[in-house]
Amino acid sequence: MRSKLTIQDVARLAGVSKATVSRVINQKTNVNPDTRERVLRVINEKGFVPSITASGLAGKKSRLIGVLAPPFTSPFVPEIMRGVAEVMEQSAYEMVLYSINPQHRHGDALDRIIGMRLTAGLLVILPGQLSRHLTDMHDHGLPIVVIDDQGPFIDLPWIGIDNRNSAYQATRHLIKLGHRRIAHLEGPTSHRCTAERYEGYVQALLEANITPDPRLVVQGEFLVEGGRACGETLFSMSSRERPTAIFSANDQMAFGLMEVAAERGICIPDDIAIVGFDDMPLSAYIRPTLTTVRQPFYEMGRVAIELLLCFIDSAFSTGEKAREWDIPLSLLSAIRGGMHEPIRYQLPTRLIVRESCGAKQPLPLSG
Repeated sequence: MRSKLTIQDVARLAGVSKATVSRVINQKTNVNPDTRERVLRVINEKGFVPSITASGLAGKKSRLIGVLAPPFTSPFVPEIMRGVAEVMEQSAYEMVLYSINPQHRHGDALDRIIGMRLTAGLLVILPGQLSRHLTDMHDHGLPIVVIDDQGPFIDLPWIGIDNRNSAYQATRHLIKLGHRRIAHLEGPTSHRCTAERYEGYVQALLEANITPDPRLVVQGEFLVEGGRACGETLFSMSSRERPTAIFSANDQMAFGLMEVAAERGICIPDDIAIVGFDDMPLSAYIRPTLTTVRQPFYEMGRVAIELLLCFIDSAFSTGEKAREWDIPLSLLSAIRGGMHEPIRYQLPTRLIVRESCGAKQPLPLSG
């Protein structure tokens, strides 16, 4: 078996020093163009793959960014990671992915990752039980950005959405369609977004002089099975008590709800109007198609990794590249000037009107 080519081998074949090869690999500008071309030719011809870890340690600065993410079976993770990957491809950094279970602490594993000094920073999706541990690490100087943390508020840079206003707009849409008995399917009580979406639902009802009915609020745990259980509860009510519309706190519960409606011969939207939350890919193809609140998962990934790169390397927040990014100029200016308050940046959501709510066309949400 052929031995692995080393940086010393590249230097010998190109007739330069090891330091020169290192400067070429790390895209330094202080290299003669002819020399750079000669080194790159050797690298390409010999198929040399530089060790990112070694080069980072040698320069006392890692070129790796750690991404802690729930399993890809979570419906929103692939879209977030697509946004992350697109930005990473345009940078000189590489990504190492760690799978986490938000219900577990993972503190020991995280300590080992950081202790090896392999990562220049961490992007964390739904940190769950890790939040406090991450705060300690951030306080000790490790750049960290969090996407959609669902625990108590923590002092870490955070990217997410306004759950309360999004739920308010979804419920208000149903009210504008003439509904007065509007049920709500809640998510897990351990998630902050569950309370926020409930608050938005109640706010819309109260503004319309509708008294919230506790019997119309049922819990579904963000799963299809939970939505089915909620459907059995709501559709077992008498015709007088049954809601005419339902706002589900996520699409998966709405899918379960729609299954039960079909089994019971309940027509959507003629007998019951339904609005979900997330805009999962299936929402546009299920029949009837699901009206839902679109979460900008792809954009969350892009903005979060761009923000982390700004914290890791100030050149990202001041260079030409920053102008092409999704981070608002006001936020970039605040980063350049030094942040005094934790960043909590909310991306806009959008109500996607489809067949399940009964609207023939989108209704204005403001005014």
